[in-house]
Amino acid sequence: MNAAAYADQIQSTLSRLYWNPEIQLMNQWDDSLTNPRVDENYYYWWQAHAVDVCLDGLLRTGRAEYADRVDQLFRGILRSNGGTFRHNYYDDMAWMALAWLRAYDILGDPQYRESATDLWADIRGGWNDHMGGGIAWRKDQLDYKNTPANAPAAILAARLFQRFGDAEDLAWAQKIYAWNKAVLRDPSDGFIWDGINRLGDKQIDKDWQFTYCQGVYLGAALELFSCTADQSYLMDARQTAEAVVIRLCEPGAGILPDEGIDDTGLFKGILIRYLLQMAQLQAELPTRIITDNAIMLITNGLDVYGRVGTNWRTPPADGPIQLSVMLSGVMLLEAYARFTND
Repeated sequence: MNAAAYADQIQSTLSRLYWNPEIQLMNQWDDSLTNPRVDENYYYWWQAHAVDVCLDGLLRTGRAEYADRVDQLFRGILRSNGGTFRHNYYDDMAWMALAWLRAYDILGDPQYRESATDLWADIRGGWNDHMGGGIAWRKDQLDYKNTPANAPAAILAARLFQRFGDAEDLAWAQKIYAWNKAVLRDPSDGFIWDGINRLGDKQIDKDWQFTYCQGVYLGAALELFSCTADQSYLMDARQTAEAVVIRLCEPGAGILPDEGIDDTGLFKGILIRYLLQMAQLQAELPTRIITDNAIMLITNGLDVYGRVGTNWRTPPADGPIQLSVMLSGVMLLEAYARFTND
């Protein structure tokens, strides 16, 4: 099969094993087994990435079923979250806003734009002076600042500026990015740390080294490069991509690490999404990372159900698989199909 066929296959698996038409959400565990595991905690932000992979499928194929699924997810997420998209976690809201802004770009329905801009208004309220600025991680812990809350917000602000031309949004993107770079970037190689003051001790969690943080930071740099043509942003993105290979990939292989389940199951897919954006600038390194990981997954990482695990080098063990983990696999194969088509 070609890359598009593999993307079709994994999208079909996602729909077959995770989609729940009764609640219009993706189940958080697959139902491919007789006794699927049930998760008690509702991960709101996973559903935003479910929207994004539907949009990936729509852009690649033009099939109306993907647009219909986005509309269904809109209603299901809204209902499950108490009639609003606003949330306690600023990073989660940024992902939801990015999904709805992208849905507006592609589908043109004003409900998506309205939802994105309402979320952005709430996200801006998370900026405060603790730790020298930055957007808080959540509303009930305003002095903990991290890359997951700030870099996606910078991406969102930059994209809003590109779409609608409000200079204030560009200023927000630059301010948020500048804080993230100054506080949570290793100046020696551009590697991005996760957060600061999580325990109230003003310390940076330098032992938390995640693909996610690299992806959203380089994504923010790329968006600001698109807005300003300032080459320093592109240089930042390139340095962080190089740090991914040096610090996170197996030496000489380029295969991204196994980061486990729950939220971390989504991390590699998020990195891939922004590496794709970088690859479309004809950059060799992200192209190689996407290609190597996709070929590894296609060759070795799919099980008999068409599912993926946390380690793209091998099929997942028997048992239910979380939606977060599956979504990362979908993002990888959609990126590979998009890249090879380009």
